[in-house]
Amino acid sequence: MTILIFILTLSILVLVHELGHFLMAKKMGVKVEEFGIGLPPKLFGIKKGETLYSVNLLPIGGFVKLFGEEYSTPLALDKNRTFVNKKPWQKTLIVLGGVLGNFLLGWFIFSYLVTQGVPVPTNNVIVEKVTKNSPASMAGLKEKDVILKFVPPISPMSPIPLTSSTSLITLTQKYAEKNVKLLVQRGHQQLTVDLVPRVNPPKGEGPLGIAITSFIEKKYPWYTAPYYGLIEAFNITAKISSELGKMLYNLVTFHKQNVDVAGPIGIANLAGQAVKFGKNAFLEFLALLSLNLAIMNILPFPALDGGRLVFVLYEGITKKRPNKNFEKYTNLIGFIMLLSLAAIITVNDVVKLFKK
Repeated sequence: MTILIFILTLSILVLVHELGHFLMAKKMGVKVEEFGIGLPPKLFGIKKGETLYSVNLLPIGGFVKLFGEEYSTPLALDKNRTFVNKKPWQKTLIVLGGVLGNFLLGWFIFSYLVTQGVPVPTNNVIVEKVTKNSPASMAGLKEKDVILKFVPPISPMSPIPLTSSTSLITLTQKYAEKNVKLLVQRGHQQLTVDLVPRVNPPKGEGPLGIAITSFIEKKYPWYTAPYYGLIEAFNITAKISSELGKMLYNLVTFHKQNVDVAGPIGIANLAGQAVKFGKNAFLEFLALLSLNLAIMNILPFPALDGGRLVFVLYEGITKKRPNKNFEKYTNLIGFIMLLSLAAIITVNDVVKLFKK
């Protein structure tokens, strides 16, 4: 089941990415020779119009083969339909089509998710769960109670306002085994609760025996969903870019990495876990992957869309086409390096699974 979910996830992401290239190429008047899902060898294909739509054996990617893309097509034949003879700005749009497709997918999914309910930060401490026979349970705390203030035993006249879950955790640990008071909002009623935080609580329960959060679920109406979905997509994209920048900086400066990198096996494992939490959790995971793919592909590395964009920008600035052999072998070397990196990460994923 996990493998099938992974293949479905990868197929959606690749289809959207390659569809972006495909549609932009068509818009710019470039002939698309083949639209492939998966990597060769080919299983079967259907030719519709001038394009062959193929399904290939290896479900780890996809491709769009453009007429004249690799400088190998006789350019005198149907010259205006070739990628290489298009203007730099047209090539740029075609190259960025896949990145745009993945961003739009993330935006679309987040626009749907905000109508289903998303966590929004607040300045309140809200009780999510109360454990039986815990100090909180015996004191009468209930789910959805809002804990407003903490009253220490030594300062009964100076309650401490609570604005985050962390502040309550810190205070209950500090005043463990002492009588404290909590000022609680329950509906329209305010009440005071007396209890004694534990020093050595059972694992996973905490001093009070409650699960707390500083987030509330908020649902947005459908007509505002595209706006808030776009904001969420931009925020996530910025966060991914920031973390990627930190990772690359630590890599070149030989600092210890604080992030975990997952390959195909790791992503498959995460996809399987996301499905267990329901449809919305899987969709959120898919949106995050799509935005990740957009950011990774825009990097100026050979064989990626960003690497191809570097050659297009060179042509636009110098008014000269890059050396076709240099571009060809640069992309080939980049592709080999990416496959090698994927293999290393996959081995690391397997090792982590065995450790678990």
